[in-house]
Amino acid sequence: MVTLALIVVFFAVLQLFVAAANLFLKPDLNIDLQNLDYLVSVLIPARNEEKNIGAILNDLILQPYNNLEIIVFDDQSEDHTAQVIAEMAKTDSRIQLVRSGNLPAGWLGKNFACDSLANQARGKYFLFLDADVRIQGDIIRMATDYAEKHRLGLLSLFPRQLMVRFGEKITVPVMNYILLTLLPLPLVRWSRFASVAAANGQFMLFNAQIYKDLHPHEFNRKHQVEDIAIARYFKQMSFPVACLTGDESIQCRMYGGFEEAVNGFSKNITAFFGNSFLLAVLFWFITTLGFIPVFISLQSRIFICYIAMIVVTRVLVSIASKQSIRDNLLYLILQQLVMGLFIFRAFTFKYFYQYQWKGRNID
Repeated sequence: MVTLALIVVFFAVLQLFVAAANLFLKPDLNIDLQNLDYLVSVLIPARNEEKNIGAILNDLILQPYNNLEIIVFDDQSEDHTAQVIAEMAKTDSRIQLVRSGNLPAGWLGKNFACDSLANQARGKYFLFLDADVRIQGDIIRMATDYAEKHRLGLLSLFPRQLMVRFGEKITVPVMNYILLTLLPLPLVRWSRFASVAAANGQFMLFNAQIYKDLHPHEFNRKHQVEDIAIARYFKQMSFPVACLTGDESIQCRMYGGFEEAVNGFSKNITAFFGNSFLLAVLFWFITTLGFIPVFISLQSRIFICYIAMIVVTRVLVSIASKQSIRDNLLYLILQQLVMGLFIFRAFTFKYFYQYQWKGRNID
């Protein structure tokens, strides 16, 4: 029991250092802007996004970076997504609407949409955005300049996640906690190992020529968590990748409530653990129930230090993620329980039920 307690404490120390690295070593996109003016193709896959698509298109129209072409792929939407896009295209010639045909066999919908968008694009950089993302400031210029400066094949940003309802506050922060306590994001660019990779499909900026050479969405056409798979693929092919947490310039409200968030995160939670359910379960047990052996087997002052490290780690992750420190501390126990639910639901989807997203079955 003492050995287990020491392992738990060591892991807490490791998480604390990783969280600190992700906060204090985060690069500033706004430094040394080169004021480049390359054509950037902004590519947006959209399925049943009539509530969101107008807002992101308006954000793009207002961007200080003007050299854009904005292509939206309507993926057989059953609402008025296409009509909203078509109306906005009348007011800005940079906006183009592409309509989907039938989804080919062997493809997942978003991967096919992104590949189709890339086939229409002409820019030096391809920027894939999800329809529910909101951007402001000069984020496109800053991201493009950063990618150019570091000669990146791929730059991905994690938006600040907007949470309104209680169900969102106990679910959405879980993924930031896992990512920012397991992976020092600066290592994504510094390390050559493909396993040290991360990306977020909500904001992925590609060097267009490298994208055309690798066809990453086609290569990963059946992958449910295509963003992380693509980041690893780029590193395997020796192209530099960087993944950063964003700031107020990029935001997203991913889910509108508890059940939607659980369903969404259950699709990708094991990807953070190399698609291993065993590692995911071990992480959950150590971070949720690890206090038990520490309390039983070690001195009280060590237990107090252990609890303090947990609290400080949550604070650092909250600051790095631009999330509420108060909420993440208040709902810490609930977030840990929800993490277990994510893993359990992912297990049932894999072995017992078919996963469904936006009206489509996903194998």
